[in-house]
Amino acid sequence: MNNMTDTNTNYLTGKCLVSMPGLNDDNFKNALIFVCSHNKDGAMGFVINKKIKEFSFNDLANQLPIATSQPITPIDLYQGGPMDKVRGFVLHTTDYMKGDSIAIGEDIAVSSSVDILTDIAFGNGPKNNLIALGYASWSPNQLEQEIIANSWLVVPATPELVFKTKDEDKWLAALSSIGVDAARLCGLPGRA
Repeated sequence: MNNMTDTNTNYLTGKCLVSMPGLNDDNFKNALIFVCSHNKDGAMGFVINKKIKEFSFNDLANQLPIATSQPITPIDLYQGGPMDKVRGFVLHTTDYMKGDSIAIGEDIAVSSSVDILTDIAFGNGPKNNLIALGYASWSPNQLEQEIIANSWLVVPATPELVFKTKDEDKWLAALSSIGVDAARLCGLPGRA
């Protein structure tokens, strides 16, 4: 069986991609991406280690129909990727499954409704969550070709890595999870 696929239909769905030093795209420098969909038609995922500094959850709540009577506890927002940066998605644990929630695996799901944002704002949301604005996407066979070109390494996605590891540590932790020492990575493309 091809090592890039778990099944013939889900490919890398539910895995993480670690950007390699030779990837020449500022959107993905030292990025860790959670792949929420990968099939013959392409792939989609979210960068999970790059916080948005200039826009807050309070700013987002004020733009949506979320009526808050008290200040909202600060919640980080993430740069999910370069595509459709105003569209929001929530990666979360599967203890919260409502409406449009889609399980990506046993432990992680994705939702995109205002309802989950409202529940998060009022403390009724999932135990763990990550709110991403925008997403990354690949056309059919594009991601496979980028992996062959050594732009990405594939690592297992765990709730610990996705939700609990500090953002500045996620890239290194992902590499360590498969036994790769980041100090030994070369920024030049090529194959051994």
